[in-house]
Amino acid sequence: MARQERAEVTRSAIIDGAARAFDGTGFFGTSLSDIVREAGVTKGALYFHFASKEDLAQAVVGEQFSAWETATGLERPGVQTVIDLVHTLTRRLQESVRVRAGIRLVIEQSTASGAHAGPYERWIDVIRNCLAQAQGRGDVRPEIDVADAAQVVVGCWIGLQLSSQVLTGRRDLAERTTQMWQMMLPGIVPVRRLARFHPAGTPGLHHHAPAAPLAREEVVEVG
Repeated sequence: MARQERAEVTRSAIIDGAARAFDGTGFFGTSLSDIVREAGVTKGALYFHFASKEDLAQAVVGEQFSAWETATGLERPGVQTVIDLVHTLTRRLQESVRVRAGIRLVIEQSTASGAHAGPYERWIDVIRNCLAQAQGRGDVRPEIDVADAAQVVVGCWIGLQLSSQVLTGRRDLAERTTQMWQMMLPGIVPVRRLARFHPAGTPGLHHHAPAAPLAREEVVEVG
């Protein structure tokens, strides 16, 4: 194995170990020794890749955005793109310890420091952009402020996943996310266009690999 490839394997193992530790005991309850033990590496290897526990935490936090990066490459993102993004994050939250740990870290750091706005701002910005393009095509009500709508979507889902974690260990999160969209879409989308969108996500979305393309909006006439 080439040196660069070995380095990438080690770095990935460290992030996985940190994610498991953070997911289990949070940022403040986790020591570097815990991460070393979970990752199965030496402290020297850890420090070669990460200068501190804070740097490791930021690397884990960044993992939750891998699903969202797909949206930036779409030619015509829109309402269904946003629905699919949230459902994709829902699935990854259930399946990926990196995503679970990242979201826990964001919440913990916001609580401890009073504000940790970066991740929320990135979510909001992606959703706002999708809704703005959809509004230009007539798929979002003209009176809707898309920046406000994006904040409401993010705030609702963050609260939803927290309550789902407490009540069912997130087992019902996909169902609750679908219910969220069933209730929100009539307030965002004109009545005549509601039938075009799938609150449960694009059919087949949950059978795709994580890197599967997200829905591209159809070209339609405004009116």
